[in-house]
Amino acid sequence: MSCGEPHETDCAEVLDHLYEFLDREMPDSDCTKFEAHFGECSPCLEKYGLEQAVKKLVKRCCGHDDVPADLRSKVMGRIDLIRSGQAVPEQDVTAADTGVPSAASD
Repeated sequence: MSCGEPHETDCAEVLDHLYEFLDREMPDSDCTKFEAHFGECSPCLEKYGLEQAVKKLVKRCCGHDDVPADLRSKVMGRIDLIRSGQAVPEQDVTAADTGVPSAASD
């Protein structure tokens, strides 16, 4: 994926390592590069926000335990569909696709 604009750090690199960034599992210098990229690239910032929201949802619904493999698979499948343009992120996937209650039903 690329937004079509030139960046010091390529969009594909940012998206390929997004979870490492979210989990702070990369060197500070790389985190700084990613933060700079998000500051200038709206599409990547949007993807970051989506991934961050999914991570928060999973943490909230599953507590501190490991994420069940089937839930992770469903969530990652949905993210792949959104990335490929085959689905829209505005749909409420929490209850329908994962079996996890949505925030609206709390």
